[in-house]
Amino acid sequence: MDHFLYKNGVLHAEDVAIPEIAATVGTPFYLYSAATLTRHFRLFDEALEGTDHLVCFAIKSNSNLAVLKLLGDLGAGMDVVSGGEYRRAKAAGVPGERIVFSGVGKTPEEIRLALTGGIRQFNVESEPELRVISAIATELGVSAPIALRVNPDVDAKTHEKIATGKSENKFGIPIAKARMVYAEAAALPGIAVVGVDVHIGSQLTDLAPFEAAFQKVRDLTLALREDGHAIRRLDLGGGLGIPYTRSNLAPPLPVEYGALIKEVLGDLGCEIEIEPGRLISGNAGIMVSSVIYLKEGEGRNFLILDAAMNDLVRPSMYGAHHDIIPVLEPAPGTAPALFDIVGPVCETGDTFAKAREMVPVGPGDLVAFRSAGAYGAVMSSEYNSRPLIPEVLVQGDHFAVIRPRPSFEEMLGRDSIPEWL
Repeated sequence: MDHFLYKNGVLHAEDVAIPEIAATVGTPFYLYSAATLTRHFRLFDEALEGTDHLVCFAIKSNSNLAVLKLLGDLGAGMDVVSGGEYRRAKAAGVPGERIVFSGVGKTPEEIRLALTGGIRQFNVESEPELRVISAIATELGVSAPIALRVNPDVDAKTHEKIATGKSENKFGIPIAKARMVYAEAAALPGIAVVGVDVHIGSQLTDLAPFEAAFQKVRDLTLALREDGHAIRRLDLGGGLGIPYTRSNLAPPLPVEYGALIKEVLGDLGCEIEIEPGRLISGNAGIMVSSVIYLKEGEGRNFLILDAAMNDLVRPSMYGAHHDIIPVLEPAPGTAPALFDIVGPVCETGDTFAKAREMVPVGPGDLVAFRSAGAYGAVMSSEYNSRPLIPEVLVQGDHFAVIRPRPSFEEMLGRDSIPEWL
């Protein structure tokens, strides 16, 4: 459920008409609903009610400071995968004890930053990383809380580019080696073993892979306790998918996900951490674009928009689907037509949809890309020297620009020409 609905024939974000925002900020732009973000976070929090838990928002899905501040004020922790994301979490007011640092390539500088600024735990992905954390923590005279990310070799049955829990993926330590690596961790100075971490992929639409991974985590936890490790925290990652189409085949609900966690792991007495990103932010955002041209091609019609692959790369990168709807509600009985919906970037890959059925729209009309609140703005670029597009947050009947569109002067000013040219 989201808060982007037609009212009196016009698409609204909560109580604000989208054409009003477009007239103020121009197109294209990203638009987020505070009410939807709040609701989705609370669904996860309520799903784990009765357990000691922390819902950590995966910043990589949407890193805008206003979004992080909103979620942090609701009690969310943050899952970060870079020093930059760590700084964003702190800038949004989230304390270090609610920040989990994940990622396969943490640099010594990033590790030092987190140890001096405060950290809930490092999710350690390799033995070399473990040894570097130990050396830096010992140098600083602190104890680094760690969980080892284990790779359970579970097929998440998702897109190959967002699967992370199979043996051929770069993530985590093979679960068969886990007891040996935990033994090394316990012997290293400056290391405090606190838990086990697992994450098998993104956009999962079935609970079966989660159940398989959680069962392996359960078995490992019991074995590690037999080895003398005080495992008190289980980080189960994120990955629960969202409905990118308005079909009846919806992914599992957070309450079902929470029930599975309680069923498989609830008797271990561990604090549960989860790291949802997409399900909190995905359907809390849309991208709004204007039609530039309607072009008649050979056997097909092209709808050319002012948004492009540099603004929303998911369709080009993953072959991902986004529902695209007109901002002005079509009259009942309006016959749809087939369009290839494309952007102006000089790449054939700058295509959002092929042979997409849609009611006819024309130059100047507004369209909205649903489910664009996750992996949208964060993956955008300035390819073709196109400015990054604004991000806007709506709450009730008011809105604010939370990242402005840079001017061309600002873009050009970031370059410099050497004196010898």
